[in-house]
Amino acid sequence: MIARRFFFLIVFFGAAFFCKYSFAQESMTYSLAEMVQQAKDRSPAALRAATKRENLYWQYRLFKSNYNPQLRLNGTIPSYSQAFNSITQPDGSIEFLEVQQNLMDLELGLQQVISPTGGTISVNTSTNRFDDFLAGPNDVQTQYSGVPINVRLSQPLFAYNAYKWDKKIQPLVFEESKREFVQEMEEVSMNVTQLFFTYLISQVNLEIAQQNLINSEEIFSIEKKRYELGTTFEDKLLQIELQVLQAQQDQAQAKLDLESSALAVNSFIGLDPNTQIRLLSPEDIPEFEVDVEEAILLAFQNRADALGFDRRKLEAEALVAQAKGERLTMQLNASYGYNNAAFNWADIYQNPNTQALVSLGLSVPILDWGRNKARMAQANANQQLVEYTVQQDLINFEQEIFTKVKNFLMIRERLHVTKTSDDVAQRRYEIALKRYQTGNVTITDLNIAQSEKDTNRRAYFTALQEFWLAYYELRSLTLYDFENRELLYVPELSDTES
Repeated sequence: MIARRFFFLIVFFGAAFFCKYSFAQESMTYSLAEMVQQAKDRSPAALRAATKRENLYWQYRLFKSNYNPQLRLNGTIPSYSQAFNSITQPDGSIEFLEVQQNLMDLELGLQQVISPTGGTISVNTSTNRFDDFLAGPNDVQTQYSGVPINVRLSQPLFAYNAYKWDKKIQPLVFEESKREFVQEMEEVSMNVTQLFFTYLISQVNLEIAQQNLINSEEIFSIEKKRYELGTTFEDKLLQIELQVLQAQQDQAQAKLDLESSALAVNSFIGLDPNTQIRLLSPEDIPEFEVDVEEAILLAFQNRADALGFDRRKLEAEALVAQAKGERLTMQLNASYGYNNAAFNWADIYQNPNTQALVSLGLSVPILDWGRNKARMAQANANQQLVEYTVQQDLINFEQEIFTKVKNFLMIRERLHVTKTSDDVAQRRYEIALKRYQTGNVTITDLNIAQSEKDTNRRAYFTALQEFWLAYYELRSLTLYDFENRELLYVPELSDTES
C-alpha cells in the first residue's frame, strides 16, 4: 500500500513538473525587432515571397539558356511497319503488296541562336537505316544513308526578333524580382508591426483596466467608510459601485481582446496558437535625419517600380516591333554539307557527295482589308498609352515619397508631444487620487483625471505605432536604412554581369 502511494506521488509531481516546463516553453517575450526578424524567418508571407523569388530566378535561368549552344539528339528507334500497301506500277496500275520493314534514324546537332538577327545556325550529323524483312535471297535487306556533316542556317527576314527584345526586357524583370523580394520583406515588417502594436495596445488596455479596477475598488472602500461615518451620500456610493462593476467589465473585455490579438500574432509569425507572448514596448526611438530629395533619389535608384517604368516602355516598343514584323514574312533557309548511301554503315563516310540547299520563303498579304494597318495602329496607340501612364506614375511615385517622408517627420515630432502628455496626465491622476483620499477632490474631478490618463496613455501607444509603421514604410519605399545609413539591397556583381 505504501509503495502504491509512493508511485502515485512520483507520477503526480512528475506531471506537475512537466506541465510547468511545458508552460515555460510556451511563454515568450519579444521586442519589436525580434518579432520582425521572426516574421522574416518563419512567417508564411515571407516564405511565399522567397518562393516567388526562387521561381523568377529559375525563369531567368531558363531565359539565359536560350542563348547558349544546345546539343540535341533526335531520332526514331524504331519505326516498324507490317501491312499491305498500294504500290503504283510503271504502267499506272496499282498492286497491293505485303510490306514488312523498319526505318531507324538518328541526328545529332549542335544549335546556336544568333540573337542579333533572330536566326539559328547548327552543325549536324545523321544516320538512317532501312530494313526490308521480305527481301528475297538475292535482294538487299539492309541499306544505310547518312549525312557525315551538315551546316544549316535558318534566318527570318524583316521579322520580329524575340531574342533581341527578351535580351533587353528579361534582365530588367529579373532585377525587379530581386528588388521586389526586399520590398515584400519590408512589407512583412510593416504587417507584423501592425499586429505587434495591436497586441501591445491590447496588453496596455489590460494593464489600464486592471489598474483602474484596483483603484476603483480602493475608492469604493474609502467611500464606503465615509458613508458609514455619515460624511457622504448613498448616491455617491452607488455611483462608485457602478464604476467598480464597469471596471470589471472593462477588464474582461481587455482580456478577450488580448487573446484575439495573440492568436493573430502567433498565426502570422508561425508560432503555436497556444504560445503565450509578452511584448516589450519599443520606446527607444532612433534619431536620424531624412532628407526628402535624398529619399526620392534613393527610391528611383533602388525601387523595383523605377525599373518597371523602363521595362513597361520596352515592352510597348516590342509590341510595335512585333506588329511591324507581321506585315511581311520571309524565311531564308540554307544548308551545306555531305551525304551518302551505302549497304554498310561505315561506307557512308567514304567519298560522300556534296549536299546543298538554299530556299527563300515569302508571304505577303495583298488584300487583308486593313488588318495590318489596324494591328500597327493598335500597337502604336498602346505605346502612347504606356508612355502617358508611365509619365503619370512617375509623378505619383515622386509625390508618394515626398508625402511619406513629410508624414514620417511629423509623426516623429508628434510622438514626443504625446509622450509628454502621457507623463503629465499620469502625474495629474496620481495627485488627484491622493487629494481624493484626503477629501480635497470630488469623485467627478477624479474620474476626469482618470479618463484623461487613460486617453493620453492610449494616444501615446497609438503614436508609437504610427511611428514604427512609418519607419518600416520608409524603408520599403526607398530600400534604404536611414538609421544605419546603408542600402537594404545591393545588386550582386555576378547578376549584373550575367
